[in-house]
Amino acid sequence: MARAPALFTALLVLAAAAPALAATYTPPRETAALPPGPGADKARLYCLVCHSADYVTTQPPGMPGAFWEASVVKMVRVYGAPIPETETKALAAYLTAITAAPPKAPVR
Repeated sequence: MARAPALFTALLVLAAAAPALAATYTPPRETAALPPGPGADKARLYCLVCHSADYVTTQPPGMPGAFWEASVVKMVRVYGAPIPETETKALAAYLTAITAAPPKAPVR
């Protein structure tokens, strides 16, 4: 039991020092915008809370809808994203559309 007061005192000292230890962070200026299309409003509302448009628009191209639906569900279940279940399919469809693989040039 003698350790409890010492631990409590140490926690109080750390709590008092926390503001001085906290770093400030200013994110870089946004350089991209989400492309227009069905679901862009949902992506701006739900994705840009945590991610930059730069991050969203530079995801690997050509991932299927199932990948994006699983990603949106993961954001909700694992990370606590405030995305209503009724919006996951529309959001995944938008992400699938904006990250579609560019058409391949014909082979000559």
